Amino acid sequence: MVQGKTKGLQSKVPSQRHAAKVAANTKKGKRYIPPKKASLVKQASMHKDLTAKINKSIEQQMVSAASSGKLTIMKNTAPAPEGSSSSSKSKPGK
Repeated sequence: MVQGKTKGLQSKVPSQRHAAKVAANTKKGKRYIPPKKASLVKQASMHKDLTAKINKSIEQQMVSAASSGKLTIMKNTAPAPEGSSSSSKSKPGK
């Protein structure tokens, strides 16, 4: 019989320690953690609704501008609000 520890049994201890360290650290990049306080939940839902309404109105303006005449390159008359990327989605397929 072998006396003492073998190499295969010793390799498991560092891997468990490494797994614990990896689980403790969060990954890089943007994360969205939903709010838990009632006031912050209400604020987040209101922000979501307002963003949806703004995007919908921008899409309607783009459709009305595109359908008014022949297809041309439209000039940017007003600066777009920050964070709205709906203009690329709202172009009608012709």
